[in-house]
Amino acid sequence: MFIAHLPAGYLLAKTIRLRTPGRKAVMTAALLGAIAPDLDLFYFYTLDGRQHHHHSYWTHYPSVWFALMLLAWGASRIKPWSTGGTWLLIFSMSGFLHLLLDCIVGDIPLLAPWSMRFHALATVQAQYHPWWLNFLLHWSFFLELLIIAVSVCIMVSGRRKTESPSGNPFSTGSHDE
Repeated sequence: MFIAHLPAGYLLAKTIRLRTPGRKAVMTAALLGAIAPDLDLFYFYTLDGRQHHHHSYWTHYPSVWFALMLLAWGASRIKPWSTGGTWLLIFSMSGFLHLLLDCIVGDIPLLAPWSMRFHALATVQAQYHPWWLNFLLHWSFFLELLIIAVSVCIMVSGRRKTESPSGNPFSTGSHDE
C-alpha cells in the first residue's frame, strides 16, 4: 500500500463508535497509528542508507503491534475510564491494520522476530520503469482507490449531516440570526 494507509485509519476510527470523550483525539490516534509503521522510512533513508528493506525493521513486526494492543487493552481494563488506554488501543489497532494492508503486496515478516521470512498475498512483477508504475498498474492499487473512495464518501456524508438546515455550515440553526 502506498496511499491508503491514512484513509484506512480514518475508516477504522469511524467504524469504532466509542462512547468516550475526545472523539477528535480518537481520530488523531487512529490516523497516527495508520502511518506509524512507516516512520521507519526516516531511518531507512537517512541512517541505514537503504541497505535493508524497511519492512524488516521492528516497526513492521506484527508481534510489536499485537503486544501494544494487549498492553493498551490491559491498561483500559485496569482503569476503565482512562482515555489514554483507549487512545493507545486505537493507535495500535490502526498500526496493526497498516501491517495487514501491507501484507497484500508488501512483504511482511509475520513471525518476526522469531522468523524473518517475508509473506505477501500477491507479488507485483517488475514490468515497467520507473518501479512505482508496477504498483500503480497492479490490481492491488484499485483496492487502495476503493479504500480512499469509501473514506471520502463517509467524510462528505458526515459533513452534510453537520450542516445546518439553512445550508450554511456556520449557522447555529436558531431562527434569531
